[in-house]
Amino acid sequence: MFTTRKRSVFGGAAIIASAALVLGACASGDNGSTGGGDPVDPTVEEVTLNFAFWGNDVRAGFYNEALDAFMDEYPNITVNSTFLGFPEFWEARQIEAAGGGLPDVMQFDYSYMRQYSENGLLLDLDPYLGNIIDTSGISDEILSIGVVGGVTTGIATSTNAWGMYTNPILAEQLGVESYPGGGSWDDYNDWINEVSGQLDGHWAGTDWTGRIQNFELQLRAEGGNLFTEDGQPGFDEARLLEFWQQGEAIRDGGAIPGQRLEEIAPVSGFDAALTLSELTWDNFGAGYLGNLGEEFPSIGLVAPPTHVEGSRDLYLKPSMLHTISAGTDHPEASALLVNFLVNSPEVGSIFGTNRGLPASQLQLAGADLGELDTQIRDYEASIADRLGDAPPVPIVGYGSIEETFRQIGAELGLGTITPEQAVDRFFTEMNVILNN
Repeated sequence: MFTTRKRSVFGGAAIIASAALVLGACASGDNGSTGGGDPVDPTVEEVTLNFAFWGNDVRAGFYNEALDAFMDEYPNITVNSTFLGFPEFWEARQIEAAGGGLPDVMQFDYSYMRQYSENGLLLDLDPYLGNIIDTSGISDEILSIGVVGGVTTGIATSTNAWGMYTNPILAEQLGVESYPGGGSWDDYNDWINEVSGQLDGHWAGTDWTGRIQNFELQLRAEGGNLFTEDGQPGFDEARLLEFWQQGEAIRDGGAIPGQRLEEIAPVSGFDAALTLSELTWDNFGAGYLGNLGEEFPSIGLVAPPTHVEGSRDLYLKPSMLHTISAGTDHPEASALLVNFLVNSPEVGSIFGTNRGLPASQLQLAGADLGELDTQIRDYEASIADRLGDAPPVPIVGYGSIEETFRQIGAELGLGTITPEQAVDRFFTEMNVILNN
């Protein structure tokens, strides 16, 4: 099913049969292991590693260059690599996990970290931090992203943060002011209503209570999180009702109507140049510029409102991570590869921001940043005083919970459900997901 060879990355044309496999007792190692084989010196011994990632032909070309550079530096290590599309990548990992044969090193998604870590499928990287894996260019906040149950099982390759994109060019065309960023959520509501009241056929923003990340920001400002380390909700029905009621101030005219959003889907109001602001992850900028077209060659990026002034409600989220199989026969060589892919300035030069803004300052120094990339880098630097520790690694099923929240938020925007009904339905569906 996979074809590999030295110094080459092959495409994901292979067909992987879907499998609903449970990850658990089949794990080939435990979380505290240091790999399945005896320690070897990969600079002396001949070592072969298997590396897997998701992506397309463009990313595969970048990995070809990066892995060639790695093998030039470590000629005793051969890296065989495969890639697939995102869904197929995880189907393949499920099959391998069930059979105890995960690749030595893997590109990894944050949403799967808890599932694979708690089932003992990922290597404890703590013994390699600060020696084989250089951490001098990686902040403690970023390192904490890959910690599950007190054990580091992943290293973030790149990061993004929650922010607000604005369209100052459109605002100027319409004769109104762009949102300056920050302030309180009430300030943002007031701006949305004031500006939208001056417009015909355009709106200042979208009902932001439809995104679970904005709820998360408010909980973090209060010292909490969406979910605790042991997977329990960090909020009750009353707190969620309070949040969804905050949207009532803008649902009746200030925010773009839900029906209008349905008409232009799958693009958003911001993509379609119908709204002046949108709250989202900062790595969405390239997609916005592509959809907005030549009329809008640049967009703004400012801090979102805050629920409690002075709080550390924001955090850096990994665009992706790199992990090592707990069952690898070559933990030291695998750690060398992870270090190279995360820290090497040469890799930074090869990839640029294809994998997101490099998390390591060592790698960032080698990246050739474009205008938007520089804007995102400067934005993340500007919110340093609001950056707190990353929340607990997402619970199993978080993606389904996030989508449920979004769907119910859309119904609130359409006026087909009340906030009280929305809360009852969300808790019912969340409990089903958590109990599964």
